[in-house]
Amino acid sequence: MNLPNRLTISRIVLTFVFIVFLLYEGILPKLFALLTFIIASLTDYYDGKLAKKLNLVSDFGKLIDPVADKILVLGAFLRFLQMQLIPLWMVIVIVSREFLITGLRLFAFEKGKVISASRQAKHKTVSQMVAILSILVFLVLREILMKFSLWSQNLKVLFNLLIYVLMFITVILTTISGISYLWQNRRIIVRI
Repeated sequence: MNLPNRLTISRIVLTFVFIVFLLYEGILPKLFALLTFIIASLTDYYDGKLAKKLNLVSDFGKLIDPVADKILVLGAFLRFLQMQLIPLWMVIVIVSREFLITGLRLFAFEKGKVISASRQAKHKTVSQMVAILSILVFLVLREILMKFSLWSQNLKVLFNLLIYVLMFITVILTTISGISYLWQNRRIIVRI
């Protein structure tokens, strides 16, 4: 297995570490979750960059990279849902899009075609990563403010509003990306 694919697989492993940190209360677990997420996100950046630079682009990498992204992102959003930080409807939209497009990718792969990530999908992924990163930063800040008894109802309202706005933007970009994939691959869909 080449280095870019190892980085992709490490992102899947890091997702589980990230989720475990989010299970615990306190500043340190939230800080470690944030750092783990940052490292996992960097593997997403570097696996593709290295694959192109070292001419190691493979069908396995094209297929597993978006799957690793989905595991990381969906793991985070599902945990945030469980923590009651984001609404259920937003998670349903994101999960539905991810399963639908993953199904399309697998169907296309079975027919001998690899569907690479589109420009809209990359924007979607960036928006999801930014939303998750921002929520994690908010969680760390909340823990710090709570530690020093500076957390208030007004900050909670602001915190929730910022998360909602970030997630709303993410849901819009996720929906646009899903529609774009379906439109660009409509010939494959007709064969179903």
